[in-house]
Amino acid sequence: MSAQARSFNEPMPEGTRLYRGRLSAAQQDALLTEVACILRAAPLFVPRMPKTGRPFSVRMSNTGPLGWVSDKEKGYRYEPVHPETGAPWPAMPDMLLRLWEELTDYPASPEAGLINHYAPGARMGLHVDVDEEALEAPILSVSLGCSARFRLGGLKRRDPTISFDLHGGDVLILEGPSRLRHHGIDRIYPGTGVLPEEMGEGRINITLRRVRRP
Repeated sequence: MSAQARSFNEPMPEGTRLYRGRLSAAQQDALLTEVACILRAAPLFVPRMPKTGRPFSVRMSNTGPLGWVSDKEKGYRYEPVHPETGAPWPAMPDMLLRLWEELTDYPASPEAGLINHYAPGARMGLHVDVDEEALEAPILSVSLGCSARFRLGGLKRRDPTISFDLHGGDVLILEGPSRLRHHGIDRIYPGTGVLPEEMGEGRINITLRRVRRP
């Protein structure tokens, strides 16, 4: 852990809401079954960094009308179709839409559900989600499978950070003053959760976003 980072317990910073165990074990299993169906239609792919083409350590897919993609040539963006199959993204599960309705006050539905698969050893560096037009809309994140160490920073990359663990069934929301905070995943804890066999070991994270202003 960096000297600037510190472990953190609730209460969270303003605009950061963490719902521990929001999804029961049965709900997690049901959602993972739906995610497995989504991934059969829209297989996980490896996004690449703009300009350098360096591959991410996580694999991704999407659900909903729009999906987040990245490649060397065009960079970060939202597209209505899978970058490899050319097919539209599968519909967003009702459970995710209900979570958005129950936990956010935003007047429009999410348009993109980014599915990240973190295998053991994968991580996600500090970043800010700014590819959306609707930056006033919250970001809602669902954790499934193995636990992970989450790092939350400030509005500037070099701001001090706080760290806490996310477990299967947790729901995290960044909104208002926290919407543009830097955040990332430092590590996955292997053996702390189970995914469907076809996904392999690791963690699934689903991030709901509104892309266009209503």
